[in-house]
Amino acid sequence: MTIDRFELRRRSDDLVYVFVRAAEPGGRSGFRRADGDYWIVFEPDLGWVAWNDESQDVAGRPWNTLPTDQPLDAPPEGEWVSKKGAKSYVYDLVYI
Repeated sequence: MTIDRFELRRRSDDLVYVFVRAAEPGGRSGFRRADGDYWIVFEPDLGWVAWNDESQDVAGRPWNTLPTDQPLDAPPEGEWVSKKGAKSYVYDLVYI
């Protein structure tokens, strides 16, 4: 089964972000958030992460799935955690 889209559902307030499979400007495949230029991509040493190109930092990642246990074709379903400055959020990644 090919995953072409998924949702990140924020637990604290039920906010939902939809991500769709796309190619970054440099040609790398990943998932782009439908409402902006935010990406979840596969990094060989880190696994699937929400990547901030400006700061070259991880902005989110699966909480309970090690990079070696992650599928290569799509981010793992389950609990994800994000970090932006002093704020962190817990999400559920769900295939749709």
